[in-house]
Amino acid sequence: MIVSHYISNPLTIDGLKFDLRIYVAITNLNPLRIYMHEEGLVRFATEIYEPPENSSKTGLNQFIHLTNYSINKQNLGWFKENLDDGDGKNGSKWSIKSLR
Repeated sequence: MIVSHYISNPLTIDGLKFDLRIYVAITNLNPLRIYMHEEGLVRFATEIYEPPENSSKTGLNQFIHLTNYSINKQNLGWFKENLDDGDGKNGSKWSIKSLR
């Protein structure tokens, strides 16, 4: 199951909209038992964020508002594949560890 909620005034990193993908497993409801994986993903849009009302005349630019990796890798001018095994802060997808 995926849980998501659109935020009209989002936080940005370097002007780019992002989302956090955190993995959890619910193994029992009574008593409640939830396991959260220590690592996850931070996925970035590939163009500087501007509110939707600013783009109403030109149409919605998916590379500004969507953080889906498969969509943003098509934005050849802006997409950056993360090739660094070090801190991981040089691409369009980071680990949660790199965000911290």
